Amino acid sequence: MAFLQAGLGRCVCAFWLAIAFDAVGLTVLLIGVFCNIFFYDFLIYAGSIVIFMSLIWWIFWYTGNIEVPLEELEDDVGLKKEAKLTGFFRSVSMRVSRSLRSKGGRMPPSNVTNRTSEAVSSMDSRKKASPANPCAIDTPLKTLSASVSSEVNVSPLDKATDTGNLTI
Repeated sequence: MAFLQAGLGRCVCAFWLAIAFDAVGLTVLLIGVFCNIFFYDFLIYAGSIVIFMSLIWWIFWYTGNIEVPLEELEDDVGLKKEAKLTGFFRSVSMRVSRSLRSKGGRMPPSNVTNRTSEAVSSMDSRKKASPANPCAIDTPLKTLSASVSSEVNVSPLDKATDTGNLTI
């Protein structure tokens, strides 16, 4: 049994599932082709689908048996061979990052505290939310729809001038 498993590789279960799916699919397909029954087309399609599904198990078996040499497993990204070049790029990256931070990539701490104090003062101007109205604020809410409805004066149209919608 050990000799048989050695020839099949590490993924013996996937191999036998692929063989089983192929055998069942081929059997169902051939029954649908050669037997004179009224649902032969169903058997033909079902057998084809089962054979197609066996491809999944064949792919599992194949990819599970790919062997990678130990030297390539030690360095899976390719950085050990060119350590000097990697160190150079890392140092250049750190220098660029430091220079961007010092030139204004980040806000100084004084600006951060000023903005937070402004946010706290604007929060104090709001009313305390109650369970009935969780979004209550002191100032009236100005929305686009409120400003449009206050500016537009709607008057009834004169029947003599509105002739576009008349049906005769």
